[in-house]
Parts: sequence; structure tokens; C-alpha cells
Amino acid sequence: QVQLIESGGGLVQAGGSLRLSCAASGRTFSSNAMGWFRQAPGKERELVAAISRSVGSTYYADSVKGRFTISRDNDKNTVYLQMNSLKFEDTAVYYCAAGVYWNIRRGRSDYWGQGTQVTVSS
Repeated sequence: QVQLIESGGGLVQAGGSLRLSCAASGRTFSSNAMGWFRQAPGKERELVAAISRSVGSTYYADSVKGRFTISRDNDKNTVYLQMNSLKFEDTAVYYCAAGVYWNIRRGRSDYWGQGTQVTVSS
């Protein structure tokens, strides 16, 4: 079992930055790929970024490339999402996920966090 707890969301002006953190419990963090998803009101959940177990592979949605960076610290059992140059359309609830890399890439995950709200004011 892996429990995921997100933090770092909040209200920010367009053009600003936020860093999301996802702390994972359990001793299996390093064996899991990690991902960040988001869901805006009235929209489907979408994968924003993913990172493999060994940091050998990363993925970014086209809408966030060049602005967001996913990273992980296996010693701290934590994955991060650095979000820069935020736009109004980045407003959503952001979820952390853990599991198999290619399942995460397909939008599936074994474990989910409770979500953290990110609101970007225009």
C-alpha cells in the first residue's frame, strides 16, 4: 500500500509559480513511477507529467512543456511539480499518482492522493 499526500496548492496570479509536493508513505516509493494529474471543473482528468522510478524517463503534456518540471527525491519519498509561468487555464485540482509508468501514461494508477487545488487568477 502507498498513501499519497499532496501539498503546495493555492491561489496565484497568472505568470506566477507554485511548487506542489506529494509525500508518499511506505517503503515502496522508489519502486513506483509517479505522476501528476489535474482535473478542472467540467473537464476530464488529464495527465500533466510523469516520472519513472529511476528518473530515466519523464513525460509532459504539451500544454505544460517548458513551464512545469517534475522531479522526485527517493530519499524523502517525495515527488514535486514545479509550475512556472502559470496560466488561468492551469486552474484545477492536482492529483498525485503512483504506479507503473506506462499505466500512468495511459491515465491509470494504483494509488491516488486526495488532491490539492491550484487557482490561477487572470
